[in-house]
Amino acid sequence: MNSDSIRKLFRQVQQGTLSPEEAVERLRHLPFEDLGFAKVDHHRALRNGMPEVIFGKGKTPDQVAGIFASLARHGGNILATRTTEDQFQAVKQLVPRSEYRVLARAIVLKRDRKKYGKGPIAVVSAGTSDIPVAEEALVTAELMGNDVQHLYDVGVAGIHRLLANCAALAKARVVIVCAGMEGALPSVVGGLVGVPVIAVPTSIGYGAAFEGIAALLGMMNSCASNVSVVNIDNGFGAGYVASLINRL
Repeated sequence: MNSDSIRKLFRQVQQGTLSPEEAVERLRHLPFEDLGFAKVDHHRALRNGMPEVIFGKGKTPDQVAGIFASLARHGGNILATRTTEDQFQAVKQLVPRSEYRVLARAIVLKRDRKKYGKGPIAVVSAGTSDIPVAEEALVTAELMGNDVQHLYDVGVAGIHRLLANCAALAKARVVIVCAGMEGALPSVVGGLVGVPVIAVPTSIGYGAAFEGIAALLGMMNSCASNVSVVNIDNGFGAGYVASLINRL
């Protein structure tokens, strides 16, 4: 559907031959933009609430920059995850207002500052080594219009550090917990709060941690009934789902 088709759609709404609801439904399924190396979905925000997110790993700097610039032309906040400094420099040339979040390894363009969340989201990390995954979750949730608070290095090896933050946890509407090693922290947090807890296993740990598999299995076997689990190191997925829950 091109610009002429869109104008025709709006005329039909104005003339009363098409309802606004029918027009929105048609807009939801507008075609993508074909860049040759990528097909950019410009109407994902209309369907899902957030524009398409770019996964940077495996893409060249020019490919990331091309997709980022294409999305930027259509408004809204833009996020590229698992990116490098070289990819950011390529994006910066095309989108000067873009920023690089080093810890999260994310390139962001924040233009929509409206708050869509109904309450704060807490992002918790067991150890300092888990912070990159936690930061990816934090950046994602922030760009989706949430107030986000982080509680870092509060793992079960020093449980008093977590308990000292019970007041902050009690205020959260959703809690994201990132942990490696044996992955015990989400179960502990789940026992302290009455809200959804999204557990993120990280690939941090010694040999028997199997690059996050031990934490993943531990979290999936959590005895806390309010704990759900995303994939290993998937801070983005946790931040996205937490935001959707927080909009309800």
